[in-house]
Amino acid sequence: MSALVNVGLKLKTRERVYGKMSELNKEVVDLVWGRRTGNGVSDTVFCRWTQGFVFSETEPTALEQFHGGPCAVIAAVQAFLLKNILFNCENSNWRDCSEEKRKAVLCNTLSEILETACFNKSKSYSLVTWSKEKVSEDNASISDSHPESSHHTKDEEPSALAAEELGFERFHTIIHKRTLKTVGEMKEAILDLYDTWRNKFGVLLFLYSVILTKGIGNVKNEIEDSAEPLIDPVYGHGSQSLTNLLLTGYAVSNVWDGDRECSGMKLQGIHNQATVGFLTLMESLRYCKVGSFLKSPKLPIWILGSETHLTVFFAKEMLLVAPESPSEQARRVFQTFDPEDNGFIPDTLLEDVMKALDLVSETEYVNLMKSKLDPEGLGIILLGTFLQEFFPDQNSVIPDSFPVYHYNGLKQSNHNEKVMYVEGTALVLGFEDPMVRTDDTPIKRCLQTKWPYIELLWTTDRSPSLN
Repeated sequence: MSALVNVGLKLKTRERVYGKMSELNKEVVDLVWGRRTGNGVSDTVFCRWTQGFVFSETEPTALEQFHGGPCAVIAAVQAFLLKNILFNCENSNWRDCSEEKRKAVLCNTLSEILETACFNKSKSYSLVTWSKEKVSEDNASISDSHPESSHHTKDEEPSALAAEELGFERFHTIIHKRTLKTVGEMKEAILDLYDTWRNKFGVLLFLYSVILTKGIGNVKNEIEDSAEPLIDPVYGHGSQSLTNLLLTGYAVSNVWDGDRECSGMKLQGIHNQATVGFLTLMESLRYCKVGSFLKSPKLPIWILGSETHLTVFFAKEMLLVAPESPSEQARRVFQTFDPEDNGFIPDTLLEDVMKALDLVSETEYVNLMKSKLDPEGLGIILLGTFLQEFFPDQNSVIPDSFPVYHYNGLKQSNHNEKVMYVEGTALVLGFEDPMVRTDDTPIKRCLQTKWPYIELLWTTDRSPSLN
């Protein structure tokens, strides 16, 4: 009986505290965690997300992830942080970074992601921080409820408290939105809040800042299923929409190029070349097809997705992201007319493909090409045959070998449980050569969706983990 009474009291407490949230905070909670029913989000899932942006003691420019779950935010921030260190800094020794330099780079990175997410015409930015009045009330309430917590001062920032002590509901009653009207004001505020981003709830506060800068309505309009939360309330992992929002500024649910029609529904994809790319093991299993806007980003940095985790693969070789060759462009355009990735299109679409590529598309010539490309009259045009006819013998500009690095923020996924970049050499060939064939690993299968004949030679005894 006492157990039932405790459960009842807990539910009433949740309802009472949830009722104290502002309407804006309720909207954020529903969007991020799902419409709350029953016991709501488990304390375990919430606690896994309560961490700040903390650098590894063994790798000064690498962020640590303490538990499974927040990789959608941490990996995205890490990818843009690497971009700013590798390509925007003059320091040649990019792995040796002072505390002051790390502060500047992290704050610039957070500012950049917020700028990318800014959707409104007025270009205002939102930062989610603590409401000082409510913090004082809440700390007093915690001290009253838990005498052992009485050593907390009234004006102490709640991020110093344990996540279990503050709790999901209390946390969402003592945060509020702060609006900045210019980029300069936003960057200055982010720098001032450096300790907040690094403290206990920094990752969540930044995530909410991105969402409110983007606009809750705009996020909902872009998500394919608005009832699907950005964070799974049971398992705690971020959705593809959340990953896309942080990478591109758009919370679309798909990874292909452009929009597609399916049974009368418009399914939104990626519309512009991303700065940082995305590859996924799921493509090697044929669960999805990543488009070229994510697969071929502006810089040689890719977030890698496994079934349960996100990591980062990167290089300094800019030839990896050289502009599309005519052959690569033709492949991409052809595949937009082949959404099922069959490797062929109906011959009735050949004229449209040729027009899209600015090839001669007069009817008589197109009919001649149909006969040549489909001599057996099967009514289909194969991708390989099409490329061989119009774009033969095009050499790749990618070097045969280049240094690569892999980042995994989870300690337990790293050698000796130390978060460090794993170094290696990638070999990209135009054919399979058994003399240099390496072991079949998840990271290799993931990268083969971009470079089909890639081989990886790591400096460590074991291949880096995607999980």
